[in-house]
Amino acid sequence: MTVHRNPLILFCLLFLALSIAGCASLSANFSGARELPPILSQDELIRPHTKIGRIQITREVYGIIDPLMSPDIREWGYTAIRTEAAKMGADAVILPEVTGRSITYLVIPSTEYRATGVAIRFK
Repeated sequence: MTVHRNPLILFCLLFLALSIAGCASLSANFSGARELPPILSQDELIRPHTKIGRIQITREVYGIIDPLMSPDIREWGYTAIRTEAAKMGADAVILPEVTGRSITYLVIPSTEYRATGVAIRFK
């Protein structure tokens, strides 16, 4: 009797894990109905605008490897700035900057990534 229960329990656990992971990926893809605001250079600003606020996102990673970070740090930073600007209701982002610095605490390396930008709304 236990021979038949083990595959059933394994199948139920696998189904539960896949359903939870599927829901998490769907919520990340459909986080907002509108698209993310673009990043514009100073030359592209031809319409009058008002500054909504300054956006600053910091991510600190302890250790050598960050499993959640893609190899392109600039892409992560721009996406993070645009996502926060969309939450603020901005039309665009100007003056983007993505930086990173490494520090070692005794023997544990730490890397801090910082993305900043200014959210604007057109008049």
